[in-house]
Amino acid sequence: MTSSLFSLAGKKGLILGIANDSSIAFGCARLARQLGAEVVASCLNDKARRFVEPHTAPLGIDLVHCDVEAPGELDAIVQHAANKFGRLDFVIHSIAWAPLSDLHGHVVDSSREGFGRAMAISCHSFAELARLCVPHMHAGGSMLSMTYLGSGEAVPNYGLMGPVKAALESMVRYMAMELGPKNIRVHAVSPGPILTRAGSGIANFDTLMATAQAKAPLQRLVTLDEIAQLSAFLCMEAASGMTGQTIYVDGGVHAMD
Repeated sequence: MTSSLFSLAGKKGLILGIANDSSIAFGCARLARQLGAEVVASCLNDKARRFVEPHTAPLGIDLVHCDVEAPGELDAIVQHAANKFGRLDFVIHSIAWAPLSDLHGHVVDSSREGFGRAMAISCHSFAELARLCVPHMHAGGSMLSMTYLGSGEAVPNYGLMGPVKAALESMVRYMAMELGPKNIRVHAVSPGPILTRAGSGIANFDTLMATAQAKAPLQRLVTLDEIAQLSAFLCMEAASGMTGQTIYVDGGVHAMD
């Protein structure tokens, strides 16, 4: 009984957003496979596939293209996973993007178009994903998305993504309320900064990492594996009483002033 609570053996998952082997989505997919889950994962396009497939193929991860802005692609990957597995037990959304011109500027100078695209890709796509996945989560399950400390406080250079992640965390709470009766649990995982392709797009990201390390009670940055470990736990039966939370894995930075 105890071993089944802390296991993903036999579970079927869909994980979106692998860009390379440093991606949070890849860390989650790798650990899910090690813990016994079957996984369909996404990369953006053919260009991304050549960086991703050498790492996913040896793990037996089914890699599918998915551009959430392209009509029909999100529907197609969910249907592919549902057809392959017959059901879904967990879904991990690790997608965030904003135009560099908006991301690197002041929030007050952001364009309406850029803000709208950042919100659609980084936030609303999680709701779209949920709508498509719910009919295939017959016995309930877990849905996770990735956020950051800059959602709740102003972090230098995080800019436009701060308001977008704040909206995502609010989305998580409303989704938890709406999907709870279906036994579907929804969380936002809030990692500390690590060097991913998405993170490298933030101006002065090295400074942000150094500041986080200096503030962290653990006196270090977290690892990709530690982010994956929290995400895996939230998809296990052991986390069955939890939903609607933003959960930090950042070495304790969020608790400091």
